[in-house]
Amino acid sequence: MTENQPLHIQLYEEMAQRIRSGQWQTGQRVPSEKSLVAEFGTSRGPVRQALAALRAEGVITGGRGAPPRVQRGVPSQSFGTFLSFTEWARLSGFTPGQHVVEAVKRPATETVARELGVKPEDTVVEIVRLRTLDGEPALFERTSFAYEIGCHMLAADFDGGSIYQELARIGVVPARARHVIDAVAAHPLDAEWLRVSPGFPLLRARRTSTTEDGTVIEYADDRHLPSMTTFAIENTAAHRTRLIRESANAATPMKDYA
Repeated sequence: MTENQPLHIQLYEEMAQRIRSGQWQTGQRVPSEKSLVAEFGTSRGPVRQALAALRAEGVITGGRGAPPRVQRGVPSQSFGTFLSFTEWARLSGFTPGQHVVEAVKRPATETVARELGVKPEDTVVEIVRLRTLDGEPALFERTSFAYEIGCHMLAADFDGGSIYQELARIGVVPARARHVIDAVAAHPLDAEWLRVSPGFPLLRARRTSTTEDGTVIEYADDRHLPSMTTFAIENTAAHRTRLIRESANAATPMKDYA
């Protein structure tokens, strides 16, 4: 603990570290206030403040008569790398699962057509899946492909693999993606598979992925349960510098050599 910080902050950081390290495991009762006071040699006030901070973050549950217990943390998904849901879940310590709801050919809607660079009503392939973490519903996803790529997805077995693995098998490698994140009310189909009520608030991440040469690979509309996933976005000074440089270059007028 860092001595120049307020005592309740020091206690909070120590308790949070015990949870992150697994010393205090999910579902385990948090030591009583009396035992924490004795362990840290302090009064009840800082201990209660530290526990209240953990409770406010959803890291522990209980209180007011109910013994506090360690709550399973909500995994955070980064948009900084290309990881499939399966890879991300395993790296986060969860067992991924999925159920293919639909794998069909259908006419492209205006939105799908615009994102895939095809004409409205052109045939596209849509894969609709429920994704789970440790057997619990986490995400309902709709992924659309232009037919030239999507036709390979219709016969794929996703029970033991991922869309990215299937794309790699046919030599298609995602290099860039644009993400748009917002909140939406659960559609009746979302609600049915995610086991929530229609209209329940969901996190939506829409993604358009392309190859290195700019060919569009997929357009995805993923609906996440907020209790199962959060999003993490990292910014770097180097990225800011590159954007400023590109903007300056774009604004530089061309010389007239005529």
